[in-house]
Amino acid sequence: MINLTRRTLVAAGAALALAGFATTAVAQDKIQLRFSAVFSEQDIRAEMMNKFAEAIGDEFDYQGYYGGTLFKQGTELVALQRGNLEMGNIAPQDISNQIPAWSVLTSAYLFRDADHLRTFFESEPGAEMKQMVEDQLGVKILGPTYFGSRQVGLNLDKKIETPEDMSGIKLRMPGGDAWQFLGRALGANPVPMAYAEVYTGLQTGAIDGQDNPLPNVQNMKFYEVMKQIVLTSHLVGYDLLTISLDTWNELTPEQQEKVQAAADSAIEWSTEEHLKQEDELAAFFREQGLDLYKPDVDAFRAHAQEIYLGSDLAKDWPEGMVDRINAL
Repeated sequence: MINLTRRTLVAAGAALALAGFATTAVAQDKIQLRFSAVFSEQDIRAEMMNKFAEAIGDEFDYQGYYGGTLFKQGTELVALQRGNLEMGNIAPQDISNQIPAWSVLTSAYLFRDADHLRTFFESEPGAEMKQMVEDQLGVKILGPTYFGSRQVGLNLDKKIETPEDMSGIKLRMPGGDAWQFLGRALGANPVPMAYAEVYTGLQTGAIDGQDNPLPNVQNMKFYEVMKQIVLTSHLVGYDLLTISLDTWNELTPEQQEKVQAAADSAIEWSTEEHLKQEDELAAFFREQGLDLYKPDVDAFRAHAQEIYLGSDLAKDWPEGMVDRINAL
């Protein structure tokens, strides 16, 4: 009986060991996809990534890290390049720091709206710019993640139709040469001011206005000290859903197709949610008594692009790229 019991225990132990080994093997067979982003878990784009993870299925081990908990803002791209990260939410400005030609894709009035942004990245010139990132940085772009357009909010009654109407207006812009340049491209007199000081600046008249996406205007309650929002849509905000090219190349064609399809579907959902949010906020601001209207955006675009193209910022831009994007 003792021998039998011992044999049974040994056999049972071996079975458990084999089961544990099998479980480990299954886990190891899954393709690890660690994703890093600075947006919070409450962000629409976090839910976008949840939908992405559901769509790619159990053969992938998706791990989402939000709020900059895995890599700090601006370091995700280098982590992808060094093989320390499989997927990331990358700002186009981070790419332009390594590929100056990409700064064209961060300029004002390049993209008209979220649909134009999507159309570009699906177009031939978009494919050329994405290939540039693959060739030079070893990163594949799955698609652009739209998160809102910047609009001009003023505490003045003056009606704005063209860039000429912005002359003399003290428009708060974030610090830095690129942001001050953008303010001038809008026809305004840009004033650098800390974000936390904008409410008081509008209240006291130290500034005449500010530029931000509508969610920021609500979060910071700027609408309480503003009279109007000019829907200039001068900068379409977006980041890039990316994957390490090494990781991508290790996938089978079927797996690549699944990942790209999941990304396309999730990005489309996220874009629609952001557009819905912007519409709801526009209605809210009107209820608060603000005047919301669209100026002559074509005049603003022509003015801004002329200033950009005539500056040193454009010296690294691919020849004819702005015209090709405008034509889409």
